[in-house]
This record gives sequence, structure tokens and C-alpha cells, in this order.
Amino acid sequence: MERLCCFNNTYSKFVGVRASYGSGNGRSNHGSVKYGFNLVKGKANHPMEDFHVAKFIETKGHEIGLFAIYDGHLGDSVPAYLQKNLFSNILKDEDFWTDPNRSISKAYERTDEAILSHTPDLGRGGSTAVTAVLINGRKLWIANVGDSRGVLSKRGQAIQMTVDHEPNTERGSIENRGGFVSNMPGDVPRVNGQLAVSRAFGDKSLKTHLRSDPDIRNADIDTDTDLLILASDGLWKVMENQEAVDIAIKFRDPQKAAKQLTAEALIRESKDDISCVVVRFRR
Repeated sequence: MERLCCFNNTYSKFVGVRASYGSGNGRSNHGSVKYGFNLVKGKANHPMEDFHVAKFIETKGHEIGLFAIYDGHLGDSVPAYLQKNLFSNILKDEDFWTDPNRSISKAYERTDEAILSHTPDLGRGGSTAVTAVLINGRKLWIANVGDSRGVLSKRGQAIQMTVDHEPNTERGSIENRGGFVSNMPGDVPRVNGQLAVSRAFGDKSLKTHLRSDPDIRNADIDTDTDLLILASDGLWKVMENQEAVDIAIKFRDPQKAAKQLTAEALIRESKDDISCVVVRFRR
């Protein structure tokens, strides 16, 4: 994700973690769900700004799968903060077990408020987010802000579970908040000539014109559900949803699927950081 501005990031030490690199995998302890991830730095002249989460935890007698891609801009501090804090804010909300939708929405809002309050430490940058919470291997909740995307495959058919929050599609909201959308030749539409998404965490200088509330969807995981792909726009800029599913479904190993997706994006000359998590439900 790109935001146009001259800015030297020096703030990552505030959160104590660094951008995600490389590849990995894991699986649930009580079922057949497996996951893999792969992250590749893009060709832009700045440090890696993508972060991910992929893990299973056990809490209150339930197994919870937590998966996310955070695609930062103007530095890596905001996505690093999200990696460390967003899921914990969701899970500790008192309504999580009775109303996950409400808890996710509240946690996104509270996390953004915390980021904005820490601006002197976190800097002026921001981040997109796509998060997936899998409860006991049966119920999936997906939320997003920005253009990081989640795509579910059922019987090989791609189903986009997120909304790409782009300036042109949310122009009315931006203009109602006093902002504008630029459409310069040779460039993508941008909020106030700077940011290529209409919703994001952080971005304090643009926040009066941006939203950070997520779109949220849920799905039941049944025998027709093949896999889930979460990825940053470094993948989706060069690949359609069905193309990604067609590639990933060929691999029983989700880590190999994630590697193949990022490799294909590089072949197609994606210039951005490319980050991908694949969750495999069917063997």
C-alpha cells in the first residue's frame, strides 16, 4: 500500500517487533485445518511494511484461529502495532462470545483510537487490515479496512469476503467529511492526492476524511469449504480472485500454495510488498 509523502520512518522500536518476512506453516490442535504463509518484500525503495498473523490459540475451552495481513504505508509502525494488539483487543471484548460482529467492530475502532493517541511514537503512517477469526473450526468471521482482501473458496468457486475500500467508490463519504479524491493521469485515485484507500488505521493527518470502521462478514465452514486466502494488494493488483483460488487449490500444503501465489505475483511484475496467508479446511 502506497501513500505519497516524504517521510523517514524511525518508530518501529515503539512496538518492539519488525516486519514479517519469509514463510511458515501450522495447524489446528483439534482438527484438520492447516495454514501457511509467505511474505515477499516488493521493489519499492523502503523497508518491508507488511505484517501478518497466523496461529491457533486456546481460550475458555475453545480453539481460535487468528489470521491477518496488515499492509502499512509511510513506515511499518502502525502495522506492527496492529500485529501486536488488534486480535487481543477483539478477544478481550466482553461481547466476543455472544456477538463477534460487534466485538470486532468495537475493537477496530478502539485500536485506531489508540494508534492516533500514540502518534508521536508511531509516526504519521497508517495501515490496511484484513483479519479472520475461526472459532472451533466451524465459524469464520472476516473483517477488513482498506484494500487487503479475503477470498473464500467453496467447491473451487471464489467468494470475495471483503470490500475494497477505494477512494472512487467512497467518494461521497470523503467529500462529506471535507476531503477530495484526486484522479491524476497515470496514477490511481487518492484521498487528498495522497492515500490510495478510503479506510485505514492511523493516517492522523487525513483522519478527518477517512474511515476506519470495518466491513464484516461471516461464513460457516462446511464440507464444501476448501480454503481461505488473505493477501495484501501486492497480490490482488495482478491477480483475480478466481485465478488465486485456482492456483491455491492445486496444493494440499497451504504453505506451498502461499509461496506459489507470491511467486506468480512476482512473475506478473507486482511491484508492491506481497503477503499471503492460506488456510486449508479440506484435505
